[in-house]
Amino acid sequence: MSLDLVKIRRALLSVSDKSGLIELATALDSKGVELLSTGGTAKAIRDAGLPVRDVSEITNFPEMMDGRVKTLHPMVHGGLLALRDNDDHVAAMREHGISEIDLLVVNLYPFEETVAKGGDYDDCIENIDIGGPAMIRAAAKNHGFVSVVVDVDDYHTLLQSLDQNDGATDLAFRQKLAQTAYARTGAYDAAVSTWMAGAIGDTTPRRKAIAGTFVQEMRYGENPHQSASFYSNGDNRPGVSTATQHQGKALSYNNINDTDAAFELVSEFDPSNGPAVAIIKHANPCGVATGETFSAAYERAFQCDQTSAFGGIIALNGTLDGATAEQICQIFTEVVIAPNATDEAKEIFAAKKNLRLLTTGGLPDIHAAGQTWRQVAGGYLIQDRDNGFIGLDDLQVVTERKPTDAEMNDMLFAWKVAKHVKSNAIVYVKDGATVGVGAGQMSRVDSTRIAARKAQDMAEAMGLAQPLTIGSVVASDAFFPFSDGLLTAAEAGATAVIQPGGSMRDAEVIEAANKAGLAMVYTSMRHFKH
Repeated sequence: MSLDLVKIRRALLSVSDKSGLIELATALDSKGVELLSTGGTAKAIRDAGLPVRDVSEITNFPEMMDGRVKTLHPMVHGGLLALRDNDDHVAAMREHGISEIDLLVVNLYPFEETVAKGGDYDDCIENIDIGGPAMIRAAAKNHGFVSVVVDVDDYHTLLQSLDQNDGATDLAFRQKLAQTAYARTGAYDAAVSTWMAGAIGDTTPRRKAIAGTFVQEMRYGENPHQSASFYSNGDNRPGVSTATQHQGKALSYNNINDTDAAFELVSEFDPSNGPAVAIIKHANPCGVATGETFSAAYERAFQCDQTSAFGGIIALNGTLDGATAEQICQIFTEVVIAPNATDEAKEIFAAKKNLRLLTTGGLPDIHAAGQTWRQVAGGYLIQDRDNGFIGLDDLQVVTERKPTDAEMNDMLFAWKVAKHVKSNAIVYVKDGATVGVGAGQMSRVDSTRIAARKAQDMAEAMGLAQPLTIGSVVASDAFFPFSDGLLTAAEAGATAVIQPGGSMRDAEVIEAANKAGLAMVYTSMRHFKH
């Protein structure tokens, strides 16, 4: 049987992260709480002039084995696990001189941080906490009588509870702390097991765990009848989860999904090669371009599909400037994400209260290894992140006509964009800018036609004599199973094609390209994105 209110008389503090420690210890001491501690935590408390007992005093064993053994002892775990309303437990405590521990404050060795910093195998192993998780699990199991705090962020909440309950905690609060504690040890073990699988080269471990830390609750998910929330996995990869939001209301579920898609796409373009801008709508690019300036790149990206750009997400591969901010403000935009933004740009955006501005401090490494997870009924699909890269030397010319240098550059551009377009993906590019995008169709021919039709519509809207697909190149994320898709692209004005190859009818497609005077290259790599 649990007690509702439990007075905190004795606390054990053992923390790796010393943030807020002295403030917490001071507050507990002022409430008459006896403090127990270990190693560096005890020293910090003692140096602050506060009374504290070393755990070794109550275990009658010194810390040993470089601190590996210090709290794994009945005097500690008995004080955490004993049921205060169980006569046998109370009798055992009296017989062996075990005193209750009412509060445990522990944060674990910085294993995740050690891995993130590139620690070697031995360093990572040494930063696997043993005593901490054991105590946390013990205290959390006995939450009917023991409060357990594992996050610095909960120090203030703990002290508020003590103030409200005359130095005690209530059961509901202890239950919440226990749930947080188990989630923390679970996440910690998940991080260790994931790291170890990679360290020993086990790509398909028998058991695989994922964990996250709560960031925010969404108003709703993809639709208003769906609840949703956002969790971070602790990865420092620059992007929407690590960005600073400078203005605007909270991001929605769809905002986060689309903003992530936009930033991953624009990161394909090395800023040392010049500005690049991507405009995303419903996780698909509706315009991508490079330019001498961000202003020029944005204008060219916008011209690909001005209709779809309304209410879209805009990503830049460098610092957002005032001139580009002024252009963006000409239409409604949901989110702008960039590594940085000038003060002038921020000031311009300040007048657009519904526009969210995010800065990340950098671009993610699109070549870095990683994994993606997708839930299906009864399980998860796990795969490597698509970090496939194709350069000039990887391309195989398969037609009689070889591409010009300009066509080759545009084909590589189109290939980068096609990687981020939902399959079946078709992307027309001319002079470093998309001029037509066909996405997510069941038929590759339909994607080819839709992209060409969008280009025709934009030409009419802008008063152009002909669509920009005339003289463009086209990228297909997977092979053309028949020649009809390729010929449709040629009818739209494409002069060169980049595709993976590998169809049973490759010879037929190559023959059709030759007859149409097209240049075509194979990548031997596809970029399906479902």
